[in-house]
Amino acid sequence: MKFVSGLQVVTLSFLLTGGAAAQAQKKAVHPVKAAAQKDLSQGSDSIQEFRRAYIQSSEAYKTSLQKLLTLHEDEVKKLNERATKWDELYRDGLISRKEYESSASDITAAQAKVDEVRKQIATVEMTIAEATRQPSADELRNAEMATLAQNAPAWTTGNKRVDTLIRQNGARYGVDPYFIYCVIQQESGFSNVAVSPKGAQGLMQLMPATAARYGVFNVNDASQNIMGGTRYLKDLLQLFHGRIDLVLAGYNAGEGAVIKYGQNIPPYKETRDYVRLISKRYLQNSKPTPAKSKAAAASSKTVEVGTKPTGSSTKATGAGR
Repeated sequence: MKFVSGLQVVTLSFLLTGGAAAQAQKKAVHPVKAAAQKDLSQGSDSIQEFRRAYIQSSEAYKTSLQKLLTLHEDEVKKLNERATKWDELYRDGLISRKEYESSASDITAAQAKVDEVRKQIATVEMTIAEATRQPSADELRNAEMATLAQNAPAWTTGNKRVDTLIRQNGARYGVDPYFIYCVIQQESGFSNVAVSPKGAQGLMQLMPATAARYGVFNVNDASQNIMGGTRYLKDLLQLFHGRIDLVLAGYNAGEGAVIKYGQNIPPYKETRDYVRLISKRYLQNSKPTPAKSKAAAASSKTVEVGTKPTGSSTKATGAGR
């Protein structure tokens, strides 16, 4: 994924390991309970690693911008020095008025570049601050999506096995199954052999890098694809503190694009259509409850409702770019 002007952010790579805990007790651990504890530990490690890589990418981008700022500031300094000399030459009648005025125009253009880079640095600093802050309790509850799951409307993909996989992975990773369902509906129309022009594949349209990140070796296998896509949604929910609109934007255009635009939906038509369409189905069909977080309510209010028919994909770059 790219931030701006050829600046590339290293693809986030996550190698999740789950070594067995040393058994201090002679009594055997129940296999289901042990598996749940392992998933919880791995999930926590994955989120922290995801967040660290996110912050590191932002800081690397900031460093690049600072170097660019230094170059632009040096250019402004040189142009100002030249302008002083040209002012003297103009007064002495040694250069034309056109040449003299062009010097001032060059300074204005160079200063505009300085101002723009400073704005970008300020945006990145805000992004880093947001990524490093600890979410409040209500935001965490929103990320877990428990209350939304309880109030989801009846749904089915038309395939009992896929329905079961969605519910199982939703429960395993703390993502509302109905949210997963809405994403799959938009991504692939429930086709496990769907392929996007960008190379995203399967039910949840995973890109090769995203599939590798989450240990998906066969993207056309429904169980692996839904597992990988759900884990990615979980990490995005944690990363963006439960902001549904940003989660969807990150899933469609890549979390880097959300970083680039200061924790906002990127100004890509495809991505904005994608966010509107899924938000219309998910947030408006989920009945609000007193336990629903303020962050979720705010997200629901700020997402514009689209009019495009459901089931048509609007992928800008696919999941995980």
